[in-house]
Amino acid sequence: MAERSTAAVDVADNSGDNPLTAKADGATTDGVAESIDTADTAEQGAGDTGGERKPIATPELHSGHKLARRYRLEECVTRLDGFSSWRAVDEKLRRAVGVHLLPADHPRARSVLAAARSSALLGDPRFVQVLDAVEENDLVYVVHEWLPDATELTALLAVGPLEAHDAYQLVTQVSQAMAAAHREGLAHLRLTPGAVLRTSSGQYRIRGLAVNAALRGITSDTPQRSDTEAIGALLYASLTQRWPYDSDAYGLHGLPKGVGLIAPDQVRAGVHRGLSELAMRALANDGATASRQEPACTTPDELVKAVSAMPRIRPPEPAFTAPPEYQRTTYQQGTYGRPPAGPHPSVTQVVPTPPPALQGRTGKALKWAVSALLIAALGLGSWQLADSLLGHDKGSGESGTSQQPNKGDGDKPKAPVPLRIQGAEEYAPDGKPQNAKDVGNTYDGNTSTYWRSKSYKGGPTLAPYKEGVGIVYDLGSEKGVSAASIALRYGGNHTTVTLYAADSMSPSTPVGSMKQIATTTTSNASADLKAAKAVKTRYVVLWITAVPYAATDEFSDPGFKQAITDVKFTG
Repeated sequence: MAERSTAAVDVADNSGDNPLTAKADGATTDGVAESIDTADTAEQGAGDTGGERKPIATPELHSGHKLARRYRLEECVTRLDGFSSWRAVDEKLRRAVGVHLLPADHPRARSVLAAARSSALLGDPRFVQVLDAVEENDLVYVVHEWLPDATELTALLAVGPLEAHDAYQLVTQVSQAMAAAHREGLAHLRLTPGAVLRTSSGQYRIRGLAVNAALRGITSDTPQRSDTEAIGALLYASLTQRWPYDSDAYGLHGLPKGVGLIAPDQVRAGVHRGLSELAMRALANDGATASRQEPACTTPDELVKAVSAMPRIRPPEPAFTAPPEYQRTTYQQGTYGRPPAGPHPSVTQVVPTPPPALQGRTGKALKWAVSALLIAALGLGSWQLADSLLGHDKGSGESGTSQQPNKGDGDKPKAPVPLRIQGAEEYAPDGKPQNAKDVGNTYDGNTSTYWRSKSYKGGPTLAPYKEGVGIVYDLGSEKGVSAASIALRYGGNHTTVTLYAADSMSPSTPVGSMKQIATTTTSNASADLKAAKAVKTRYVVLWITAVPYAATDEFSDPGFKQAITDVKFTG
């Protein structure tokens, strides 16, 4: 009888805490076909336990074959050493998925299943999630997310080296993710450019945690050191478009033979000095020497601390683009009041001649008459002006009011402008997300869908069980955020919500060091926040530190919990 993994996705999720089942219930599944270097060259610090191995037959499957009456195989992207990798369709949830397949009697089948289940339990959204791990019908298969909006680092480096800010984000996000994985006892051991993906929002995600190494039988006596050196190799390649060894790999040329491992800023001009030194510190495991004699980074945690000690690298300023030329009118071109520039016919200006002065007694009489009229007119005008001023003062004294100039339209307060949300990811600095697959429900315009937290026994304040739960939103570009309206699923007790300005979709600093935009506490099923002054930021963290008590529902047991149905920002 076929043995089905307890992690299978069709098991009901009543607690909300099963990462496998939670990811299967509506996660955004996406996909980039994994590129496989069949030569398996340039492994960083990790060795294949096999020596010369006998080829293992890959199961003969074809497009259209269906697994568990659910996963329909579409396209084979890899056949190697007895296993195959496919792009498939989950017909139950109507989404694309990736599938690794190998025979149940494969010598690595047990270790692949164990690695997949361990990876799924981590539930960190920075890793491509394992959705199912199954043994049935003499087959073992692992189902994972498929990311259509993501691009392999291999493809990015085929175009050229990364900008300093992008390379900084790469080493920051990957080292933080791997540090979280190692704290849970998980290693990658095959952290190649093909295992790192950049999403359309600029976030880096890692695929194949533990599974890729298990598929190839790769082990290491020093897993933290191996993964740290692999991150250093990724950073080196991102800065130089070169693989930091003397052999070509992953579409990149290696370093010239015989020169040894030289710093990135000696390979290519203009490389950021701090990142160059950081790459050498991570690669020091292979005999490199840091430029300033800093100690080598031998664990992802040490690498995270080294990155944090660096000055933050800001994104480049957008290049100025001149406005398009347009045709001016004659008035705009300045011909009004002066002749146009350029050759033109000579014009003789005609000055009118004043009439001759009046002569004789008649002329003198007319002069005196005109003078008298002017004096009378001036006197009359002065008297009327004085009367008007006196009357104005009198009226002001009697009424006790004064006339105020009318305010123009420019003095009216500006109406709030809705800010469109371009993307979102769950913010879980402790590496333990609540329900990462459903963050899109908070800004999809549908109030019947929502993102929810887990249910906690203590409250309303989440600490010490958890510092907080939340989501980071991407506004697409820097905007002035002045207010937010948040629709909640549960009222009662109280919910405390705070907005912070973050530096990225994966902030490297805790919320306590971020700039606070606004905060509020409510007992209703809505929270309205208003900043004293608009804060300019592209990324906004919505952070919840207290939640109300709510009864049992279709997803979780009674306890202290909250769900967000709709989020709107204005500026």
